[in-house]
Amino acid sequence: MQDILLSFGVTIIAGALFRRIRPAGIDPAAVRQVINACVLNLFLPALCIKTLYQSPVDLEAVLVPATAWITTGTTLLMAVGVYSVLGTKMHLAPGERGVLLIASAFGNVTYLGLPVLTGLYGSTAAKYALFYDLLATTPLLWLAGAALASHYGEGKRLSVRESLKTIASLPPVWGIFIGMALQQVNLPLPLFLLKTLDMFGSLVVPLMIFSIGLALSLPKVAHAYAAIPAVVIKLVAGPVIAYIAGRTLGLTGVALTSCSIEGGMPVMVLSLLVAARFNLDVSLAAFVIVVTTVLSFFTLPAVIYLTGAVP
Repeated sequence: MQDILLSFGVTIIAGALFRRIRPAGIDPAAVRQVINACVLNLFLPALCIKTLYQSPVDLEAVLVPATAWITTGTTLLMAVGVYSVLGTKMHLAPGERGVLLIASAFGNVTYLGLPVLTGLYGSTAAKYALFYDLLATTPLLWLAGAALASHYGEGKRLSVRESLKTIASLPPVWGIFIGMALQQVNLPLPLFLLKTLDMFGSLVVPLMIFSIGLALSLPKVAHAYAAIPAVVIKLVAGPVIAYIAGRTLGLTGVALTSCSIEGGMPVMVLSLLVAARFNLDVSLAAFVIVVTTVLSFFTLPAVIYLTGAVP
């Protein structure tokens, strides 16, 4: 585990150094935008198709997303309760409160969770990250998360129809259902196509980790202390809730541990874009991403050890 996280750390540092040095005068924000577009529209859908094509659809395809819905929903409700009390005492602006609510619930379950799971348990564990994210976290982000962001922000309000349209238009979501469909009809794919999907999918992990480094920066934040409850909910309460929910639903073994790990992932990088879209506090969003990402290198090994040790 330490070797995996250290390799991720080196890759993240490389991305941060690229952001700092700007080789050949290249804008790191433009590089990250290109990487994210390639991953979202080509490499990640290819990984989804390959993974689900080679994985039989079983009860875990239902239980893992159900665990994710319970975990994300519960942490979001916890954050709403905590910040409804502390928000006034801490004199938080609406834009700050909105960021902290989203940060408490929505983790980096693909950009960091996918590499961690595949590094620990092999390529077959990729399906757990994909189920957790694309069948639960992403829909909740654009339904509940976007509703909260629009409530506390000043950006355009999203209707439920617009949110559903956004979810349905995501290429990785289509990749999941295409992979499932191909697996169910038992359609043999040509070897060259499988190798192409494998080659594209192998690019997802290094590009996503490098992109995290490109996105990280430590801004000056007036109310940094206000992020403490959000950090605790995300990194501590999240994996505990995921473990209890998954075990209650009947998950065991790698599937249960994977859900616990995903529940303890740091704040998703995409929350930065959500904050910008709805005019929330972007600096605070960047701050909690940095803090939780750094702390996760200490909390995730504990989650892995404890969930693996509990019978």
